[in-house]
Amino acid sequence: MTAPARTAAADPPTGASPLRPAARATARRTTARWAAPRQVWTVRLALPLAVLLWLLALRTTRLDRIGDLGLLQALPPTYYAALAVLTAGFLTALRTPWLPQRRLAWYALALITFVHATPSLLYPTLRYSWAWKHIAVVDAMLRHGGTVPDAGKLDVYNQWPGFFALNALLLRATGLHSALGYASWYPLVANLLLLGPLLLLFRSLTRDRRLVWCAVWLYYATSWVGQDYFSPQAFAYLLYVTVIALTMRQLSLGRSDCGRFGWRPGPYALLVVLIAAIASSHQLTPVMLVSSLAVLALPRRNRRTVLPVLAAALVLTAAWDATVARPFVAANLHGLIAALAAPDRNAVSGLAQLGAAAPGQVLASWIDRATTATVLLLALAAVVRRRRVRRTTLPLLLLAPLVLLLANGYDGEMLFRAYLFALPATSFLIAALLAPGTSHPRPAATGAPHLPPLRAAATAAVLVALLGGLLFGYYSKEAVNHFTPQEAAAVRYATTQTPPGSRIVSLTSDEPGGELHYDQHRWTILVDADPADRRLLATDPETALTDALATGQPTAEPSYLVLTRAQLAACRLTGLLPAAAVDEIRYSAAHLPTLRPVHSSPDAVVYQYLPPTAPGTGGGTP
Repeated sequence: MTAPARTAAADPPTGASPLRPAARATARRTTARWAAPRQVWTVRLALPLAVLLWLLALRTTRLDRIGDLGLLQALPPTYYAALAVLTAGFLTALRTPWLPQRRLAWYALALITFVHATPSLLYPTLRYSWAWKHIAVVDAMLRHGGTVPDAGKLDVYNQWPGFFALNALLLRATGLHSALGYASWYPLVANLLLLGPLLLLFRSLTRDRRLVWCAVWLYYATSWVGQDYFSPQAFAYLLYVTVIALTMRQLSLGRSDCGRFGWRPGPYALLVVLIAAIASSHQLTPVMLVSSLAVLALPRRNRRTVLPVLAAALVLTAAWDATVARPFVAANLHGLIAALAAPDRNAVSGLAQLGAAAPGQVLASWIDRATTATVLLLALAAVVRRRRVRRTTLPLLLLAPLVLLLANGYDGEMLFRAYLFALPATSFLIAALLAPGTSHPRPAATGAPHLPPLRAAATAAVLVALLGGLLFGYYSKEAVNHFTPQEAAAVRYATTQTPPGSRIVSLTSDEPGGELHYDQHRWTILVDADPADRRLLATDPETALTDALATGQPTAEPSYLVLTRAQLAACRLTGLLPAAAVDEIRYSAAHLPTLRPVHSSPDAVVYQYLPPTAPGTGGGTP
């Protein structure tokens, strides 16, 4: 009999249903194996077949087909066939309880690999401009031995240096010159490492291994937000889930295992170290952690265990914000207070202004919203339909991150961050709703859970739909997120071959490494200017480019303009500028007499600005 779902806030392990005698269980498993050979062979063959299809897909993917829908247009049909076969095999394994648990584990590992290793294997350079920015910060801290002077807008990283200091320490220990050597694989490694805390969390809620692995699958099949790249937030999120998992595990133990004050010294010291690493690495994650721990402490039975962890999180976060991060906190405190005064605007900010975007991006955005809404609605349905989960802390963990929408200062980004932090709870709730055996605990004569065909079909449809939503959310922006070697070479020229103090002007920040040596250059992003200057850029690009490059001239330090394929794609796809204006900007840069190309390739051009009073004003037309 499948053990009822339990949580740290509900029944202890001793309250689970007693196991059947070993002989009776062995006889039932033997009967089941003979009764369903087709299921066994499906589970055995589906995984290697899916891996074979995935490897074939990698060989036939054409990156030149990336368009409005990103990598979705470049991947061949064999990639989607691999995911379909993998899902079918996992569903069959889920309905075959006598199979070893490692079968489900291999399917989950394959899903993680198929989704998160594919870009790393296909792309010749690091994905995401933000990941390149963090590479630049690690490089700068490594050169300066710590705090980076003259950091400008990137001084915020001096105030939360934990992630960067850890990577600098790793580089010194290994002798590597740059984190670029492993940053491309960070999404895969981060998701694989996350599997451990997720298993610990889910196993503290139930003994049903099928429910645990269904929740794991659902987590990775709905984690479309894409916050797993080389970044402080991905590092802090891993630690956040670990802290929550350890706390939930402690709650599930008997009082005799919890020590006098709810924790034994060793595990509590580990938690304090993890919380300190979170507080020193990212400004938002400590707030998420405090919110989650606060709601976990609401039930009286949890307070003996949760309050010491909550106290550590509050003290360490407040101490860090009041000392090292005080400049940033003081400068942004007014904005936070203003955000709290407009919760309705905060909750929906960032969800509009899609009219000028490319049709493919509009479609992807609506699918992202539909996926998010579907996940939340299914989780709420589980709370309503499954009485056992209502007695757990899962509804509290589901709601805890949503409170932070009231203080959204990230133009709608907080909505998706809240979704990400609620995802461990939502994935388990949906698994409790869909997994076989959770609503029909009594097994059939063959040992397989009774699962009506209609419900089995509905479960398969939901898993496939959620996986499709993941692909749209995770792959649809690759026209902007991936970079060619030519783009990387052009930006590297602008940041390493130009004199210190040079002004580097870019259309957008979507370029590979524009922040490299940010302590030695001034970097200007044209689309980040005020609305009047952006309108000028769209209507009169020659004047706008000249004004941006001539600011501060004549000086001894030259100005450079960097235009890349990804920048132009970002403007077209997201609607930052009209498509006609993007073409006009490219044409104007190529024909302005004051701009001389110093590095050129089909995907990127670097221009040097020649002031009209300088020698050679009339020459240098590209």
